[in-house]
This record gives sequence, structure tokens and C-alpha cells, in this order.
Amino acid sequence: MEATTFVLFGATGDLAKRKIYPALYNLFLDGKLPQEFRVIGLGRRPFSDETFQASVEHAVHTFSRRKAEETAEFKQFVQSFSYCPLNIDNSDDYKKLLQLVQQYEAGMSGTPNRMFYLSVGPEFFATIADNIKASGLGDTKGWKRLVIEKPFGHDLPSAQQLNAKLSKSFSEDEIYRIDHYLGKPMIQKLEILQQSNPVLQALWSNRYISNVQISASETVGVEERAGYYDHVGAIRDMFQNHMLQMLMMLTLHLPENSTPEVVRFKKKTILEALEPLHRDNIAAHVVRGQYTAGSIAGKEVASYTNEPGISSDSMNDTYVAAKLEIDDPFWRGVPFYIRTGKRMKEKYTRIIVEFKEAFKQTTKATDSNQIANLLIFEISPNEGITFQLNSRDPQNKDQFKPIYIDFHSNGAEAPEAYESLIHDALNGDPTFFAHWDEVELSWKWVQPILNAFADNSIPLHYYPAGSNGPAAADELLAKNGHHWWLDSEPDQHKQQLKGEQQYVYTNH
Repeated sequence: MEATTFVLFGATGDLAKRKIYPALYNLFLDGKLPQEFRVIGLGRRPFSDETFQASVEHAVHTFSRRKAEETAEFKQFVQSFSYCPLNIDNSDDYKKLLQLVQQYEAGMSGTPNRMFYLSVGPEFFATIADNIKASGLGDTKGWKRLVIEKPFGHDLPSAQQLNAKLSKSFSEDEIYRIDHYLGKPMIQKLEILQQSNPVLQALWSNRYISNVQISASETVGVEERAGYYDHVGAIRDMFQNHMLQMLMMLTLHLPENSTPEVVRFKKKTILEALEPLHRDNIAAHVVRGQYTAGSIAGKEVASYTNEPGISSDSMNDTYVAAKLEIDDPFWRGVPFYIRTGKRMKEKYTRIIVEFKEAFKQTTKATDSNQIANLLIFEISPNEGITFQLNSRDPQNKDQFKPIYIDFHSNGAEAPEAYESLIHDALNGDPTFFAHWDEVELSWKWVQPILNAFADNSIPLHYYPAGSNGPAAADELLAKNGHHWWLDSEPDQHKQQLKGEQQYVYTNH
């Protein structure tokens, strides 16, 4: 890999400490950083290099998935960090930063490159990009790249305005928009699974699939994010980005050895094929909810409107469920049910594909004892794939007994999302980053929902903390004869589906 200067805005923030520094350390351990690599951390407070390096060392010891040993190599890693105080609005500070970057680049062989990572609030993105260009920081003989975190706007107009401003300083192929769900190992496996498995390729259409359910469930409330969350809700915080990205990655039909450009094109066509929502049909396709007081893991928790920093009359959504349809030859007629919420019964992110019945059963078995054929992708906190297949119970031929084929990986050994994403950005691979077309199209689809929430034309349903969400979300599926899988199944059945019991088990 080519010599690179990694310029980190927001170097003293929580994201840098919890995710970025541990990710860089694990990449270092795996030999996935350039041999000539310098990190320049930026923040408003003045620190010496030694103080900053001590902070990085503490962050790695505290948050790295692999234990940091006090070796010469670890000291070498820590010593590659430098600090430079910078006020985001002060143009002179950028000129000082340029001098520091050039000083380090003078000692590098070959053509040096610059990566600018903006671990700061989105309100600072445009200002920083403008100053990078004006100061000459963006004038490098090698490549330059801008890495930014969501949110990319808070609605369609603000997203378009932000993109227009960033485009004055960086071209689209130089902008890497991080959606950390795209860095999750199982999400990245979806691409390969479809390309390399003829069985999935054959089944991956409306001919065999009844419906798809994508769920991201959290047990936590707003915690320390009240000021932010009460203005964005679940629709902006999770649905518009993470949930729609999972939908795109699941529904792609990719040719073998697809390039990043092909992946982006296919993702764009999925969003373009989404059936748009209008004022007269939104209420039939979208459920919004807010949690009330309840109990989670035996502990009583307050309602959303009793959380610190939340107004008692807040109508903010902490839960969203929606029915989406893709109008293309592969998926026409298949409902996609997507839901996400806080203060739910369990913490998980999961995709469930329910297959159609191959034929009508001619035995005395009733619908109540038939269990659908399911393909389940466990994305977090545990990673795995379960195939549930119907089989006749040998002890009772009028009954069905499912068999399970399971794959569960060792999550401790898998790279974390930020490791994969930072490595891809350093290598110039944009496959698992959000392209502007995707961002704009997702906001276009969500914008009618935002408008409906704003004028309260969609009712706010309440659900007790520790539940699976409002009853209206169950009714959303019941209209089509479906139900949320793993919400109401017996505990033994749920254990089997999660890999705690199974008849066929593979660990890789």
C-alpha cells in the first residue's frame, strides 16, 4: 500500500476512541496498513503528541477486540500518531496543518496520499471540505479521499445541499460515506453468497419467496443522545440508511466478479424500483411507534417522554415498521417488511426470507403444525445463517418437524465493521460505502413519510418497553396473511432457529 497521511478531524471524540483507533490497531496487526503511515489527530484542545499517544494507547487497550501487548511493534504503532490543535473555522489553522502534513510527507518515499476522516458532526462537513481546498491540503500528487459519517442530511433538500457543497472540493469518487452496517461481516457475505451459490441464485426471486423481513431491534433507550435523537427518530437514525442499505444488499442479483461500479448500479436500480408512497397510502404501509414504561430483563424502565432531555409531549418515533415493494421482474409481488425500534424485547439485527409452499399438503396435518421454510441471516450480535426446512415427523406422520442447517462463525475472530471499511477506503474500494445516488434516492423514498410524521397524518402507536413493538405492526403483516417470525414462536423453536439447538451444525 502507498504512503498515506491519515488526517482525523474529531480525534478526541468518542467514535475515534471506541472504533477508529482500535480498527487501525487491528489493521496494523494484520499488516493491512501502509508501511509509511502517519495519523494526524485534530481537535480544539491543545495536546502534546505524547498526551495524544497516551490517549490512543488507552483507547486500544480498552476497546480493541484483540488485546494489545506492550511490545516494540505496539509502541511503533502508537508513535505513528501526532496531534495538531485546529479550530474548524480558522483558515490559518489549516495552513499550519498543511505544513505539518508536508513535513511528514517529506520523509516518505514514493508519492504520498491523504485521507481526511471527518469524525465530527455533519454540520461541520462543508466547512472542513471548503478549508481543505482553500488551504491547499487537497492539492496532492497522490490521491486524496474524504471519509464522512452519517447522517448525510436530515431530509432530501438538506442532503442535496450538503452534497452540492462537498462536490465543490471533492469529486464523487473521492467521497467515502460510511454506513457501518455495510461493514458488518454478514452483510458483506450477502454479495458473495448470491454470486457463488447456484441454489440461492435459483431461489432468489418472486417465484419461490413469499416475503422478506428485515429487523433491527434494540433494548436500549435514547441514553445520552436525547438532544439528537428527539429530532431524528427511528426513521432518520436507522430506517433511511441502515435498513434500506440491508434491503439493497439482500436483493441484488450480481454477476460473478462484479466490480464496485456494478454493485452501485444494481443498488441504484433497486431503489429506483421501490414503489413510491403517497399521502393517500402511507398509513396503510407505515407504522410509527413510541415506547412507554415497561420492563427489560427484569428491570423497570421509563417511557420515552420521561427520559432525561425529552419533552413530555414529544411525538417522536422510536419505532418504525413499513411494507415495501420492489417493482421489477425478480421481486414484483414480494412484500418486504422492515422494522426497527428502541426498548424492544431483544437486541438483534436479522433478515428472514420466508419461502412459498411448494405444494398443498395432502395429509391430515393442519396449518397450525406446519412450519414455513425459512432462510435466516443473523447479522448481530451473533453472526450466522440458518436454513429451516420442513420434514415429516417420523414418530407422527401427520405432523411436521423442521430440520435446521446452521452456520455460525466465531465473531471474536471476525474483523469489526470499521476495520473493513477503513481498509477499503485506504485501498480505494467503494463497494461497501454509500454512493450519492443511493443517498438521494433513499431520501426521496422516505421524504413522504417524514412529511406525514410532521403533520401527524400517521397515528403514533404506543408499545410497552420490553415488547416486540406496537400491535399495529402485527396487523401490517396480517393483512397479507403473514406474521413476524421469532416473535411468538415457542422458546424451543426460537432456540433451534438461533443455533442453540440444531440437527446439522457447522462452525467456520
